Formats: sequence, C-alpha cells, structure tokens
Amino acid sequence: MELVKNFLMNAGMMITLAYLANLLYKYGLTRVSPRLKYTLSIVLLIFAGWLSSFFGFRLPEHLIFDLRFVPLIVAAMVYSRPSIIIVIGIGIGLLRFTFGMTEAAFIGFINATTIGVVCALMNVWMRRSQARLAVKGTVTVLVVNVVNMLILAVIGILPFKVYVTEIVPFMLPICIFLSMVMMLLLREFHLEQQRRLQIEHANRLLSRQTEELQQAHHVLEERAHQLLLSSQYKSEFLANMSHELRTPLNSIINLAQIMSEQDEERTPGETKLYGNMIYRSGLDLLELINDVLDLSKVEAGKLEIVQEEVNVSEIPELLQMHFEMTAARKDLQFHIVQEQPLPEIMISDSQRLQQILRNLLANAFKFTREGSVTLCIRVEEEQTDEGLLSWIIFDVTDTGIGIADAKHQLIFEAFQQADGSITRQYGGTGLGLSISRDLAHLLGGHLRLQSEEGRGSTFSLYLPIR
Repeated sequence: MELVKNFLMNAGMMITLAYLANLLYKYGLTRVSPRLKYTLSIVLLIFAGWLSSFFGFRLPEHLIFDLRFVPLIVAAMVYSRPSIIIVIGIGIGLLRFTFGMTEAAFIGFINATTIGVVCALMNVWMRRSQARLAVKGTVTVLVVNVVNMLILAVIGILPFKVYVTEIVPFMLPICIFLSMVMMLLLREFHLEQQRRLQIEHANRLLSRQTEELQQAHHVLEERAHQLLLSSQYKSEFLANMSHELRTPLNSIINLAQIMSEQDEERTPGETKLYGNMIYRSGLDLLELINDVLDLSKVEAGKLEIVQEEVNVSEIPELLQMHFEMTAARKDLQFHIVQEQPLPEIMISDSQRLQQILRNLLANAFKFTREGSVTLCIRVEEEQTDEGLLSWIIFDVTDTGIGIADAKHQLIFEAFQQADGSITRQYGGTGLGLSISRDLAHLLGGHLRLQSEEGRGSTFSLYLPIR
C-alpha cells in the first residue's frame, strides 16, 4: 500500500512539474530563442527523472522504486532525434549517483541508459510507422514498462523470485496506468501547443494581410492621385495644344483669306511677306504635330533608331546655323564650346541626336530673356562594372528663369510642366523634354539637369561614343 501511495505522489509531482513547465513555456519563455527552449526542455526532463528518484519509494540497501522512466517515454514522443533521447537517459542515470555511490545506483544508471536506448528505438519506429498516435503511445508505454521490469528482475539487487512474485504484480499495473495518464496529459499539452501555434500563425497571417492591404491601399491612393494629376495635366495639355494649334492655323487661314481678297491691291512685297508668314506658321504647325507623333511612337515602342556613323564636327555647325537668327532676334549671346580632344566619329542616330539638341536649345532660348545660351561638347570617361565607358556629353546652359528643385523630375514627365502658367506665358506643348528623355534612353544615354530657380539651367545629354 505504501508503494502505491509513493507512486501516486510521484505521478502527482510529475503532473505538477509538467503544468509548471507549460506555464513557463507560455508566459516566461516567449522571447527566448528556439535553441535555448530546446536545451531547457532536455534539462527539464533530466531534472524530472531526478525528482522522481528524490520522491521515490525507498527500501533497504539503497533501493529506490520510482517513475524515472516516464520522462524518457515523454522524450520518445516529443523529440525527433534519437540521440537526444539517449542523452536524457544517460543524464537521468548519472543523477542517480547523487543519492550515493552504491551498487543500487550503478544498476539504476544501467537501467536508465538502457531504457533511453529502447525509447530511442521506439522513437525511430514511431516516426516510420503509419499507425495512429494513440496506438504508438500505448505500444511505447507497454514496451518501456516491460523492459524496465525485466532489467530490474535480471540485474536488480532483490532476488528474482521475490521481485517477480511480490513487486511486479503491484508495480507493473501501477506503472502502466500512471504512464498512460502522463501520455494523456502529454497529448493534451501537445494539442494545446498546436492550437496556440495555429492561433499565432493565423495572427501573423492576419497581420501580414493587414499590412499588405494597407500597402495596397496606399498604392491605390497614390495611383488615384497620379491619375487625377494625369487627368489634370492632360486637360491642361489639351487646352495648351488647342491654343498652339489654333494660332498657326488661324494665321494661315487669315493670311490666305487676305491674299485672296486683295489680289489687285497687294504689292509684291506684301505677297512675299504674307507667304513667309504662312510658311513659318506651317512649320510651327508641323513641329507641333511631329512632337505629338514622336511621343505616341515612343510610348508604343515603335520609334525606330538607326545606328550610324555621326560626324561630331558637323553637329555644332548645323546647330549654329539653326539658332543664330533666334539668338540675334532675342539679343542673346550664343556660344558653342568644343573641349578637346573630341572623337571625329560617334555611333548614334544623327536625326534623333539633333532633335534632342534642338529641343534643349529651343527651351534654353525660350526661357532666357537676357544673357546667353551655351552649348558645350566634351568627353568624359566612367569606370563601370563592365569596364571603362566613354561618354560624349552635350551641355546646354542658359541664364534663364531656372527650375525649382522640387520640379526637376516633374518636367520630364509627359503632360506635366513645372507650371502651367509658364507654358501659357512662353508657349509650347511641354512635350519636348519628355520626348528628349525617351530618345536619349533609346540612344543608350540619359539626360541630367542642374538648375536653380532664377539662376538658369544646364541640361546635359550623355551618349556613349560607341
């Protein structure tokens, strides 16, 4: 009867220890690393085996009957590495010597180590078996209890007959029953851990989905804002475009009407003047239409680039002839600087290169009331991951109104200008820089801007020499 009471106390102690360990795991070790949790669980099982011996049923000759093998059953059900279970068995066996270096302690060490090996083998079987968890647990409990009784019957201090006839009939059923109770508690603990992990996973998933929804909401808001701005800028563009188209069209129509109505009274000088005005209005109209067509071709990816040899020395001569009258009419100085050495030939699209430079120079003259416009051609080398890259750079510098820092990126976007009032004041569609930027990319280069409001601007076209 005393043995039964002692075993029940052993089981109660282990249940209490398991409950405390569960509380500690849930509330005390929430921020501890998984590796440390794993190590602490091993130490806890070894301590549970020692605690079982501490409260075990003691007989003469330092004999202790207890449930120290129960932590090994738990280890067989929990861990995935058989070597860890053997380490726990050896640890429980070594702690048996804390109650004295006796023959009984040595037998206890052999018993715990052997059961550790048996539990490791049962762990391998459980991981390979397709049976239900309840079946695996029942078989493991029965095997471990039978092996424990056989070891104590064969090498124990008590005589074989006495142990088998007087101890085993009471001890074996009690050990199996208490082991099954511990397995049920372990199963409940395992189910609770699974539920907790599922809740944590669901919370993390909901948190991630909430963040993704917030990000998507921000993206949608940003896109809605961009669409609103795009709609606004397109409306401004259409208003400006209609004005720009009407101006040369009205000039052509009015002048043509005047020429048809006053044919007899008109002098040859007036005819030539009206013809020149019609010609210039037609050129302006053609330039506007070409800008729109170029933009649509670039956006559709259908603008063809012809790579050919371009004579670098011809570029400043053509631009000088094109803009010297503009400079004279606005009373501005126009300088072209060529920093030597410059290559004689570069590989690019001559037509699109000149189109970019004309756009940049036209803007420079448009937004400059006094001072000068300068075109500087130079070469710069840059070390990249692919090797040494040589750029030919065309700097267009003016002393005009300049551009605020906040508008540096904005002015390169289609349908978006630094200020709609500036477009209305100075004229134009505002597509030149957008087209120039896209053409520069198609030629393998890029545009850079340096500008301060009220202090002029420098647009730099970078193109690879080859």
